[in-house]
Amino acid sequence: QVQLVESGGGLVQAGGSLRLSCAASGSIFSIYFMGWYRQAPGKERELVAVIPKGGSTNYADFVKGRFTISRDNAKNTVYLQMNSLKPEDTAVYYCNAHISPLAGWSANIYWGQGTQVTVSS
Repeated sequence: QVQLVESGGGLVQAGGSLRLSCAASGSIFSIYFMGWYRQAPGKERELVAVIPKGGSTNYADFVKGRFTISRDNAKNTVYLQMNSLKPEDTAVYYCNAHISPLAGWSANIYWGQGTQVTVSS
């Protein structure tokens, strides 16, 4: 089994910063893509940023220049540094990872439980 555990959410004023972390544990052979999604009340879940195991990152237009995604492959962990936060960034943030549990096995998609980020004006 694979688990994704997120941390780092909270309440912050507009213009502030937060850093989210997501650690994968369990039966892991290789982690391909890791990413962050968010879901605000009454809205659909949307992609925030994604980072492959090797290669360039990809960001949603609404976070470019403000958020930075990174990963530590030795720790099976992905991070999201969020700067210049705006009230419209308020949402539950979910970690996502494409993980192969054993050599030669195809990857499955896993989700974290979500962490609340609230930005006050």
